[in-house]
Amino acid sequence: MCLAVPGKILSLDCSIPELRMATVDFGGISKKICIQWVEAGVGDYILAHAGMAITQVDPVEAEKTLNEFETMALSINV
Repeated sequence: MCLAVPGKILSLDCSIPELRMATVDFGGISKKICIQWVEAGVGDYILAHAGMAITQVDPVEAEKTLNEFETMALSINV
């Protein structure tokens, strides 16, 4: 089973032209993600799996998913 998580691109790093990277926010946790094969920029939402963006996603759906993750985390910590 695979898990892909939506995140919002905060900044781009194109210092290596062959490997476009981005800092992506996953509901308060930021990670460097490879976005080489996805047409996306700052402010866009992507779906990431294993450190790679696999597609761009609708921002409304991405926010819904991130909110659900937050709700689940809060119910575990109670």
